[in-house]
Amino acid sequence: MKYSYSELAKMIDHSLLHPTMTDAELEAGCKQAVQYQVASVCIKPYAVKQAVEWLRGSDVIVGCVIGFPHGNSTTESKRYETELACKDGAKEIDMVVNLGKAMGGDWGYVEADVKAVCDEAHKHGAKVKVILENDYLTKGGAGLSSDDFKRKLCEICEKAGADWVKTSTGYGFVKQADGSYNYKGATEHDLALMRAACSPKVQVKAAGGVRDLAGLIKVRDLGGSRCGASATVAMMEEYRKREADGTLQGLQGKIGAGGY
Repeated sequence: MKYSYSELAKMIDHSLLHPTMTDAELEAGCKQAVQYQVASVCIKPYAVKQAVEWLRGSDVIVGCVIGFPHGNSTTESKRYETELACKDGAKEIDMVVNLGKAMGGDWGYVEADVKAVCDEAHKHGAKVKVILENDYLTKGGAGLSSDDFKRKLCEICEKAGADWVKTSTGYGFVKQADGSYNYKGATEHDLALMRAACSPKVQVKAAGGVRDLAGLIKVRDLGGSRCGASATVAMMEEYRKREADGTLQGLQGKIGAGGY
């Protein structure tokens, strides 16, 4: 195995974002994050202050979502939500771009929206991940192909001060031909594209579709430094099991569809 347990665990932002999660479940999730030595928990805004207490004494940091999951809040709402999260102890911010403005080609609005959050977070010493929600971008927008649209968003995010660009929220459900709703989340194509579209100072985060150890390794191979996941326990227990039985070597990474 070319990556150590710590290298892979410290890629994980343990996702505690499902709308039905109770405070007891959030606390249990924070305890799991400490147990498996991940990078952070990504938690709902109202729970940031409590998560800081649950994680006190560990090196797991608290991240918070902003304008989540659809990115349609006003810029000032996003900025103020960021201010509150940072004052409550969040060290990382995961914000969603305003996709309607992006689809309409209002690039100045999109940049100002991202910049307002980045400026506020950086003022408090926090870092920002900007979510593109790639499942909504499969047909492109603003006269651009899908890939060129994603590249354009990455360039704007970097210019606005983003520390990461991120594939998905994990909740970007798209209506399918059969009437059901589903999503792919992170894909190998998009991770490679986003990595190439940004300079080395901007990192890339995957979310959605990474459900096992092989998928986590693939994210790393493609240049991703973080991965949002609710399957943390399964991934890291697989590492420990494979380490114990000597089957870590040669594990081939693959990112699946859906699931966060």
